[in-house]
Amino acid sequence: MSAQQPTIVLVHGAFADSSSWNGVVDRLQTHGHPVVAASNPLRGLASDSQYVRQLVAAIDGPVVLVGHSYGGSVISNAAKGLGNVRALVFAAAFLPDEGESAITLSGRFPGSTLGETLHPVPVTLPDGRQVTDLYIEKSKFHQQFAADVPEGTAAVMAATQRPVADAALAEGASAPAWKDIPSWVLVATEDRNIPADAQTFMAGRADATVVTVAASHAVAVSRPGEVARLIDAAARATG
Repeated sequence: MSAQQPTIVLVHGAFADSSSWNGVVDRLQTHGHPVVAASNPLRGLASDSQYVRQLVAAIDGPVVLVGHSYGGSVISNAAKGLGNVRALVFAAAFLPDEGESAITLSGRFPGSTLGETLHPVPVTLPDGRQVTDLYIEKSKFHQQFAADVPEGTAAVMAATQRPVADAALAEGASAPAWKDIPSWVLVATEDRNIPADAQTFMAGRADATVVTVAASHAVAVSRPGEVARLIDAAARATG
């Protein structure tokens, strides 16, 4: 590896927050990696990506950028043209090509049951714009998002979930960084949000290094060791 350890920047997706990375953070820090778990705004793909891009640009030294779920779309947008990003890691995540959205990609392959679990909440932003926030219904959260997580843990995750603006999931991506930056992908085979076939398709066209884990969409919570090992492998390979 290079003399300077890369900073690992973790970007959560919809219906989660940065605490969803806690188990991964613990393992990475044990192995000496500096880590930042970003707070993804979940308001819109372009604006969320710009937020993460500014965070990464302010880090001194190399970065491995990691995204879960919709956070994969964010890191691919954010990293484009950033010289300090050495690797991208996608954990049960979207790798959109230019113009593709999370909705179009998840709907391209059968298997997602997310739509029938969503609870929309209209909200008015400080600038007067009307948007719709999406939550997963609490009674359906465990089976939909985190079926392999203990029920009590899933109940806490459901209560603390961050809503995503519906427009963010429908917004098309810009030119993707995965075409220029080496990528690693963890495919969660029991994912009910993003079908495993969709994850495999996206990983293949990105020519990514792939590992497959029998896990739910909440793989960073249920299998933090596997996620941390893949991140560590990416950091070492690009050092």
